[in-house]
Amino acid sequence: MNEIVSLNVGMPREVMWHGRAVTTGIFKSPVNGRVALRALNLDGDGQADLSVHGGEYKAVYCYPLEHYDYWKKELPGGICQWECLEKTFTTEEMHEDSVHLGDRFSVGSAEVVVTQPRLPCYKLGVRFQSDDMVRRFLASGRTGFYLAVTREGEVGAGDEIKVISRRAMRCRCRKSRVCISRSGTTTMT
Repeated sequence: MNEIVSLNVGMPREVMWHGRAVTTGIFKSPVNGRVALRALNLDGDGQADLSVHGGEYKAVYCYPLEHYDYWKKELPGGICQWECLEKTFTTEEMHEDSVHLGDRFSVGSAEVVVTQPRLPCYKLGVRFQSDDMVRRFLASGRTGFYLAVTREGEVGAGDEIKVISRRAMRCRCRKSRVCISRSGTTTMT
């Protein structure tokens, strides 16, 4: 069953990276209970640079629970917990190979649509204190994907994510990530 395993939020904060202050919203923590999912993000969640994070087409970042075993092996020492990869929804049984751009889902009392795969910025390296983390993340193919909100509502951990419709011309998130990475373009239509 497709579901939200963990709902995670966090507000931007300043951290030091290579001797300079960087403001980032990459640090998220799990929350209990119901949370309002709005057109631009979840209540209690924020992004530092709205030109590339959050907003209408990136209101929710989904990351599959099943990818954590891989990262626990790649990043030893227990540094990869629920909140380590900045996502707002930790999902179960929703992978880049099974989710397509334009797929529509209901979750809680909200409705969402898949808009694009995630292409991380350098702040993923800040989160892990590793200059090569973005490269490793992209090379793994385990990038997750973004959702836009088509109907605002409330969501919470344990909510089933139900298919409303699948786009007729289906492009998998994994395949589109490769195309975007090669072209340098991040706009999906």
